[in-house]
Amino acid sequence: MTKNSFKSGFVSIIGRPNVGKSTFLNHVIGQKIAIMSDKPQTTRNKIQGVYTENEAQVVFIDTPGIHKPKHKLGDFMMKVAQNTLKEVDIVLFMINAEEGFGRGDEFIIERLQSTSTPVFLVINKIDQIHPDQLLKLIDQYKNLYDFKEIIPISALQGNNVDTLLTQIKKYLPVGPQYYPADQVTDHPERFIVTELIREKVLHLTREEIPHSVAVVMDSMERRKNGNTVYLGATIIVERDSQKGIIIGKQGSMLKEVGKRARGDIEALLGSKVFLELWVKVQKDWRNKMTQLRDFGFNEDEY
Repeated sequence: MTKNSFKSGFVSIIGRPNVGKSTFLNHVIGQKIAIMSDKPQTTRNKIQGVYTENEAQVVFIDTPGIHKPKHKLGDFMMKVAQNTLKEVDIVLFMINAEEGFGRGDEFIIERLQSTSTPVFLVINKIDQIHPDQLLKLIDQYKNLYDFKEIIPISALQGNNVDTLLTQIKKYLPVGPQYYPADQVTDHPERFIVTELIREKVLHLTREEIPHSVAVVMDSMERRKNGNTVYLGATIIVERDSQKGIIIGKQGSMLKEVGKRARGDIEALLGSKVFLELWVKVQKDWRNKMTQLRDFGFNEDEY
């Protein structure tokens, strides 16, 4: 292969909340860089995952699920998702085969009408439905938009993901290798660590907690001659009652969050980790621009 035939480009993954975008990204990249939860709207920033092989490099952008916003954080998430459509070479519109067509899909397809970027329909979770249902879904969506490709997959099991990658490479332009071959994300380790802690809070708490949570890294240091990384992080919530839930009886919930997060963080950093967590109340932080900026949601970047 000549150097001039190397292909590269940016691919956005969009879709309703909870269709499996992060699961797909983690499967392709081969390690966890995007958090996974059965609670919708858990991705808040653009997560860039870099997939590199001999003849191509694909930079995936996992956007927040497109939905009608209810607060300033929601506005920010929507802006991130929609701006991404203008910046990429291919858009993957992912749907959940189990759920079928919904009003959220209608909302997304309306927004796709104004883009000239090639759009693939990716039907995820095909392992959960009968093949006859799949054919009906394909027919239904085919009539709504002129998709360049329609590809059914199971991100969890990896079914047909290679076929999707092959099709993506066909549409990519000839271009440079943007990132070193061994780099899997453009996000700093601190960002991924805070996301892994937030993921454990989402897994362990009930409905009222998840979207009220942010995690801020206070300190991260590898001390001299040691193979242990010392981390300090604060979990931010909106109400005193939520603080009580996350700390738990005699600190039991916070300990469990720390224990689960530590395992993933050690795998990410390849080191032993000492993790200290605190919980702090910042009332109504999702509607305050100064606090959104403090917690890493910076509108100016998008």
